Amino acid sequence: MNNNNIRSEWIPSGYIKNGGHLNLKRCKDILLGVAIGDALGVPVEFKSREEISRQPVTDMIGYGTHNKPAGTFSDDSSLTFCLAEAIASGFSLEGTARNFINWRYDNYWTADNEVFDIGMTTQRAIDRMVKGTPPQHAGDFEEESNGNGSLMRILPLLVYIKDKPTVTRYDLIKQVSSMTHGHARSVIACFYYLEFALGLLDGEEKFVVYNRLQKDVAEYLRSINMSRDETSLFDRLLIDRIDMIPENQIRSSGYVLHTLEASIWCLLNTDNYKDAVLKAVNLGQDTDTTGAVTGGLAGLLYDHDSIPQQWLSQLARKDDIEDLAARMFKAVKS
Repeated sequence: MNNNNIRSEWIPSGYIKNGGHLNLKRCKDILLGVAIGDALGVPVEFKSREEISRQPVTDMIGYGTHNKPAGTFSDDSSLTFCLAEAIASGFSLEGTARNFINWRYDNYWTADNEVFDIGMTTQRAIDRMVKGTPPQHAGDFEEESNGNGSLMRILPLLVYIKDKPTVTRYDLIKQVSSMTHGHARSVIACFYYLEFALGLLDGEEKFVVYNRLQKDVAEYLRSINMSRDETSLFDRLLIDRIDMIPENQIRSSGYVLHTLEASIWCLLNTDNYKDAVLKAVNLGQDTDTTGAVTGGLAGLLYDHDSIPQQWLSQLARKDDIEDLAARMFKAVKS
């Protein structure tokens, strides 16, 4: 990438950013939206779409893949909460890194005092941070290291960057993604996801956001001379109508682009939180992450009050999560 000659005041054409309508409720929408989607997917993680189709997920269930009680969230939510804690404490990459390390080695922000799932790329990055590598350089930067491990945890950053210029938003997203996943593809995926979330935070209708981002994200990536080889990989989002693509052409592996596409597809093809996250989980494979990434956007779109109460009551550490949302909001509201 070449960031030369970029105007710091760059704003996407046709979009006047108003800073987002952030309140405590919206912070709960983010954290609970992610966690519920994650917990729904944990029991069926790694199962194929065909296998799940024989007994679709219709409710919050327990045990299964990881032998955990219903409502148990995974690394997706734990690392999301680690980032939220860093924001609540006055955001810094170093603080976020400490939280990641404490999660991995001291069970910080786990559902039941156990880390039971971690991606190899994230593990390598955390070990580099333990040894003193600066957080923004700790991740893998190779093309083959484009799993969904930064996308799954990035959503709380929205509350910190929402009032900042696009250039600053992109740079902060790049830094936070690069703590584990530094390749341009992962950064673009996180940028697109948070720009979509910002539109929802601002109260835009989901298809309005989708259509606007086809222009705005594409324009911004051109402005920083992003390789067309990279941007073309996002054509199903930036050029096509992804909501019109048949389900059998939507993939749900741990590859960051698959997760992003699947999540936007689920969001655009449903009209409530419950259906969005169930559609995501029933796609199979990386079910907890597809559920978490979809759930974060669906939480913003429909708010956490639309989440089935039974699911919320089953969620591990629900009171702690709501307290974290309150502390995160307090830290950024000024």
